[in-house]
Amino acid sequence: MKSIVILGGGESGVGTAVLAKQKNYEVFVSDKGKIADKYKEVLLQNEIDFEENQHTEAKVFNADLVMKSPGIPDKVAFIQKLIKKQIPVISEIEFASQFTTATIIGITGSNGKTTTTLLTHHVLKKAELNVGIAGNIGDSFAQQIAEQNFDKYVLELSSFQLDGIENFRPHIAIITNITPDHLDRYEYDFKKYVDSKFRITKNQTKEDYLIYDADDAVSNQWLKENKTEAQLIPFSIERELEFGAYIKENTIITKLNTEQFTMPLSNLAIQGKHNVKNAMASAMTAQLLKVRKQTIKESLSNFEGAEHRLENVQKVKDVQYINDSKATNVNATFYALECMDNPTVWIVGGVDKGNDYHDLLPLVREKVKAIVCLGVDNKKIVQTFSNVVDMIIETAGAEEAVKVSAKLATAGDTVLLSPACASFDLFDNYEDRGRQFKKAVRSIL
Repeated sequence: MKSIVILGGGESGVGTAVLAKQKNYEVFVSDKGKIADKYKEVLLQNEIDFEENQHTEAKVFNADLVMKSPGIPDKVAFIQKLIKKQIPVISEIEFASQFTTATIIGITGSNGKTTTTLLTHHVLKKAELNVGIAGNIGDSFAQQIAEQNFDKYVLELSSFQLDGIENFRPHIAIITNITPDHLDRYEYDFKKYVDSKFRITKNQTKEDYLIYDADDAVSNQWLKENKTEAQLIPFSIERELEFGAYIKENTIITKLNTEQFTMPLSNLAIQGKHNVKNAMASAMTAQLLKVRKQTIKESLSNFEGAEHRLENVQKVKDVQYINDSKATNVNATFYALECMDNPTVWIVGGVDKGNDYHDLLPLVREKVKAIVCLGVDNKKIVQTFSNVVDMIIETAGAEEAVKVSAKLATAGDTVLLSPACASFDLFDNYEDRGRQFKKAVRSIL
């Protein structure tokens, strides 16, 4: 019997444990911290051996295979030791994919991947396809393979999940864009991060497709210097393409061989340049999977968007509050500020992952009337923007940030939470940050 040790008792770890047990592996789950009660219950129900608050080296180093949670960096000494001992260390996505014959749509990118994943799933579901959604989102991929029988999966994939693949092969891969993010995990080497994203196409064959942003210089450069077997399908909002998706006369046009699809931009449920790109990628995926054009149009026009991504919370005293807590990097915040039409009070800050805020200066100069810092260390933000914004105030929590913003905003303004940073200094994660922001907004009535 093969043995697998799973490092991390969260969603991906417990899902992997359930699937591995089903496939007759000897399973042991080890978590350096505390395992949440809901996951513990699943492990106990399935009679899976586990430990918490420690890693017992003797047990871990005895494994035939190790699956590590995407939250654990490769550079940790413990992982390095496993690699030295030549024990394979893989991701949940790699482990689970070998046990399904479903068609996989894999979506990665620095920004837009959650929206594109949700939108693609929405279109395919409306087409009455038997489709699951997993990866960075929803229930674990492994657990769904163990317990459900989907014909197709739409997977949101982070670079950390792609770092742990060997044979994983999506039939359709989408790279939304690539901008500097998580550089702390890649030795501050942008090239390593880019290569990590492009691992999504490493096992694709000429029967598969890679949909990518033709306006993204980084993606174009990688494709020029490297080879993928997949059929390339570009999308662009800057120029007309002979093949792929582009915009003409305020209409999305996609050309895939003899198939053409058109949809007026004004009919899209989610607005903003980046969402036009997300819609293009989703529409072409649906076309490749033979979804009717009418279904694609209807789905793109009634999609509700992702929570914590440019989410309108509510208007209070004619001030619109927007929750963009999911903007954990500078590029995501660039998109958000680009979408602002009214004078904006911008709430920003958190754990800086090596951010360079200079790209935001023109937008901040044009649109932002005041900055409210929401982080433990705001030095870099203050230094960058003190010459272009007169009012910069530091706060120590969502409630205080919202109260201060409400005082600074006047009728017709927007208060935008778009932190450009990770959330781990003051919050559990970006969802917790977004929920606390929404709660604070609702209590200022």
